[in-house]
Amino acid sequence: MSFSRLYRTIQLGLKSLMLHKLRSGLTMLGIVFGVFSVIAMLAIGEGASRQAQQQVVELGANNIIVRSVKPVEESSSSSSSGSRFSALRYGLLRSDFQRLIETVPTISSAIPIRELDKEARYLHRSMNIRLVGCTAEYQQVNHLKLRQGRFITDRDQESLANVAVLAHEVAETLFPLENPVGKRVQVGGIPYNIIGVTAERTASAAIGGSLAGQDFNKDLYIPINTLRTRIGDAVYTFRSGAFSAEHVELNQITFRVSDREQIIPTAEVIRGTLAMYHGNKDYAVVVPLELLRQAEQLRQIFNVVLGSIAAISLVVGGIGIMNIMLATVTERTREIGIRRALGARQLDITQQFLTETIVLAGTGGLLGIILGLLTPFAFSAIQYVTLNFILEGSGDGSEIYGIFAKMQPQVAIWSLPLAFGISVGVGIVFGLYPARAAARLDPIEALRHE
Repeated sequence: MSFSRLYRTIQLGLKSLMLHKLRSGLTMLGIVFGVFSVIAMLAIGEGASRQAQQQVVELGANNIIVRSVKPVEESSSSSSSGSRFSALRYGLLRSDFQRLIETVPTISSAIPIRELDKEARYLHRSMNIRLVGCTAEYQQVNHLKLRQGRFITDRDQESLANVAVLAHEVAETLFPLENPVGKRVQVGGIPYNIIGVTAERTASAAIGGSLAGQDFNKDLYIPINTLRTRIGDAVYTFRSGAFSAEHVELNQITFRVSDREQIIPTAEVIRGTLAMYHGNKDYAVVVPLELLRQAEQLRQIFNVVLGSIAAISLVVGGIGIMNIMLATVTERTREIGIRRALGARQLDITQQFLTETIVLAGTGGLLGIILGLLTPFAFSAIQYVTLNFILEGSGDGSEIYGIFAKMQPQVAIWSLPLAFGISVGVGIVFGLYPARAAARLDPIEALRHE
C-alpha cells in the first residue's frame, strides 16, 4: 500500500469514527483503562521490588555477613541451665574471626561486631539503646553519615578509649537542647566521652530468618576492644525472679571480598570452616549478592504475574471493540455494497475496517500511557487517604504503616511501549474478524440491504 493510499484509508477511518463520537469514545475507554492498569500494576510491582533490592544493596553486594544465632534446643533448656548459674555459650568466637581472616585469602577485610541491649543515661534522661562494639570500618559498611564530630578510629581501639558515638535518635532524646559532643553518657554505670553523632538513617528490614531488622537511629557505638574490657562477654539477666546468663563473644562478622566472582565460593568456604568448629548450628551466613539475585528473579515473576492480571482488562477492551465493529459492519452494509460495486476488493474492505480498529486501539493506548505516567501521583493520593484514615490507629511505629508509607511506584520505561504494543495488538486481533466479515459480504445482497 502506497503512502497516499494509506493516508486516505486512515483519513476515511477517522471520518467514520467521528460520525459516532460518543460510541467511539466509550469503546476506546476499555483500551485506555486497560493500558493504564498494565502500566500502574507494573509500576507498583517495580517500586516494591526496588525497595526490597535497596534493602539488600545497603548490606553491601561485596559483603558476606555471618550472624550468631541461639540454637533452638539450647534456648529451650536455658532455664534449667540458668538455675545452676552457668552461662549459655553460643555464637561466633574471636578464634573464628582470626582463623577465617588468616586462612581465606579472598577476604580483603573483616569487621567484628558485638551488640548488647543497654540503658543510656545523661542527667535525668534515659533511653534503651543498642550498644554496638565495632571498629572504624563499621561506618562505611553500614553507610552511616556523621552529623557532628568523628567516628571511632583504630587509635581508640588500641588505647581502649572510653569514647562513644551517638545515633540520631539517642542524641535527640538525651540531648534535646544541647550539643552532645564533649559530654559524657553513662551506659551500665560506665561513663563514655561522646566524640560524634550520626545523621538519621533509614532502618533496615529483616531479611529471611537469619538477619533481623535494625534501627540504626537507636544505637550507641564504642570500640569493640573497650566493650570487651569494660563489660565482657557474659550477659546476666534477672527478670521476674528468674535468672539467665549468656556468653557470646561476637554477634556478627562482616567479611568483604574485593572480587565479586569470588563471593559465592568464599561464602561456601566460610560455611565449611565454621561447620568444622561448631557442633550446633549457632550461626547463619547471609550473602547479600545471593539475596540480590533472588530479589531480581522475584521482580521478574511479579512483573509477569501483575502484567498478566492487568492485561485481562485489555482483553475485555478488545472484546468491546469487536462488539462495536460488528455492529458497525451491520450499519454500513449498504456502504460496503456500493464500494464493492465500484471495484473495491475484499482486501480494501478489510484494510478499511482494520484501520478504524487500529486507530481506536492506538488512540486509547496513547491516552492510557498518559494516565499511566500519572500513577505515582494517583498512588500518593491513595497513600495519603490510607495512612490518615484507614491506618490512623496503627501509628508511625506499626510495621504495616511503615512499609506502606515507604512504598513508591516506579514507572518502568519499558512498560510504556509494551502496553501500547499490546493495545494495538489487541485491536488487530479483535478487529480482524469484523473486518473479514465485512469483506465477505455479497455485493448484491449488501446493495439490497435497507
